[in-house]
Amino acid sequence: MTQTSESVTWLTQAAYDQLKAELDYLSGPARTEIATKIAAAREEGDLRENGGYHAAKEEQGKQELRVRQLTQLLENAKVGTAPASDGEVAPGTVVTIAFDGDEDDTMSFLLASREYASSDFETYSPQSPLGTGVMGKKVGENAEYELPNGKKAAVKILDVKPFTG
Repeated sequence: MTQTSESVTWLTQAAYDQLKAELDYLSGPARTEIATKIAAAREEGDLRENGGYHAAKEEQGKQELRVRQLTQLLENAKVGTAPASDGEVAPGTVVTIAFDGDEDDTMSFLLASREYASSDFETYSPQSPLGTGVMGKKVGENAEYELPNGKKAAVKILDVKPFTG
């Protein structure tokens, strides 16, 4: 998965098929299931004190949000191979960094959203503090990001390559 400045999301065929199948399920059978749960809970009586009804409505809201996310993602998706990396950190790249200038203390991670989490790499969102800090940097450049405690951490970009799945 790689995103470019034109909001194109590059997906492998397998990733596209997986996300499409999830969307088809959520917008079809899952909608019917949640509607049935809501109807059954509604028949139990007073809705103000009906925990089952409120839980089903909350589940419905989360499900509809996911449907909107998947729809938007798949509308902007291109199936195939992302353009070759020019050594710049971008979504869909595997980034290797060294912490605080110590080139022996390294970490490699996939910069992508959770839909693309890989068992081979830890996945960081482009919107995370680390993701934001390294975004757009090139091999050899330093980056800084804010830790949860408010302190700054520095890393050096050692390698950037496209994620190949």
